[in-house]
Amino acid sequence: MRFHFALALQALWTAVCQAAMQHYPAAWGHYDVCKSQVYTDEGLTWDYMACQPEATDMTKFLKVTLDPPNITCGDPPETYCALENPYMCNNECDASTDELAHPPHLMFDIEGRNPTTFWQSTSWKKYPKALLVNLTLSWNKTIELTDDIVLTFESGRPEQMVLEKSLDYGRTWQPYQFYATDCLDAFTMEPKTVQDLTQHTLLDIICTEDYSRGYVWKNDKTVRFEIKDRFALFAGPRLHNMASLYGQLDTTKNLRDFFTITDLRIRLLRPATGATMVDETNLSRYFYAISDIKVQGRCKCNLHAISCVYDKDKLGCECEHNTTGPDCGRCKRNYQGRAWSAGSYLPIPKGTANICIPNNIGPVTRVCDNELLRCQNGGVCVNNVRCNCPATYSGLLCEKSRCSSELGGCRGPDSGQAPLTPPSAFRLLLLLLLGSVLLGEAAML
Repeated sequence: MRFHFALALQALWTAVCQAAMQHYPAAWGHYDVCKSQVYTDEGLTWDYMACQPEATDMTKFLKVTLDPPNITCGDPPETYCALENPYMCNNECDASTDELAHPPHLMFDIEGRNPTTFWQSTSWKKYPKALLVNLTLSWNKTIELTDDIVLTFESGRPEQMVLEKSLDYGRTWQPYQFYATDCLDAFTMEPKTVQDLTQHTLLDIICTEDYSRGYVWKNDKTVRFEIKDRFALFAGPRLHNMASLYGQLDTTKNLRDFFTITDLRIRLLRPATGATMVDETNLSRYFYAISDIKVQGRCKCNLHAISCVYDKDKLGCECEHNTTGPDCGRCKRNYQGRAWSAGSYLPIPKGTANICIPNNIGPVTRVCDNELLRCQNGGVCVNNVRCNCPATYSGLLCEKSRCSSELGGCRGPDSGQAPLTPPSAFRLLLLLLLGSVLLGEAAML
């Protein structure tokens, strides 16, 4: 009897602890549904939610441009030497022979082939004039980065390089990150790593020396731009609290724009030399070679679409919520009853759709109802003329969060983190009944 009593007490204690520890939802919203039908007091109606396409390999949809255009090796054919061994000169590049050619598309083919395929530049035959190459990756579409950008080099990582981004289809450029063996000498910048960044300095542009070692580190082939480490400043080391990150992206435009691009540009400024001095007697040792570029992301659809199609060499969102445009950035014709607005990640997990509404919604101008003009975020429609909003939201349909727009400043219940949720009354009743039974059993022992 005492054994069963002890087991029952343990079960009761476990249940109480679980009820008290529900601080956060078990999972955050994936925003993979734009609308669903629900039953209300007035019958079947649509429930609209924020939605976005699934992340994918974005290199399948890009166009690559090289500057200067004749920088790829092989025309005329050329023989190259190994960086770590100047006497090993058995690598030939010949654009007229498939087996010996190294065109740009080999940076984006399937990895794991033997031998490895890669793009290769001409050698540094014009030394001491700088060997400068610009690789531009263009999508002709706004995309949102979701994982690290990773470049894999086959000839030693460059000693100087800049990664740049554009948000206006290549008209203007901003640096993402500088890379050098000596940041002070190359760019007059103090060397830093992504681990030096904080929530408040996340948008700082840094120079790192982590990815620019010479041939001594020949097995270190990759150069990264660390997206996930920056996400982790809000979502935690293992990205378990994505709700917090979504809250920040929702309320801080500069942060959202930081991870948004239309184009990337890789500026190669100095190849790996493996030494302090360049061997001018054997300049065929120095060149650039890239075997792989990884860019993971999704189409930017302003939380108004779950799919993005590639048609006629162009990406475009399949817009929902009565929106239209390549990024779902405007309301459809006859659905301009209020100004267009992007969807919102908040409140977790469904977000706010901010749908476009018809121009003419009846003889009496309604502000809200239980169909197209539903109050958002827990707001209540009062006589079809106004939404009674919770304290943490404002706007005509309670669509705007009152959360601070300062980077790192959104720390209240609007940050995307679920508040401490008390156990339901039904669950507490069950626990009390179980406790009374156990107490009765204890009295009989």
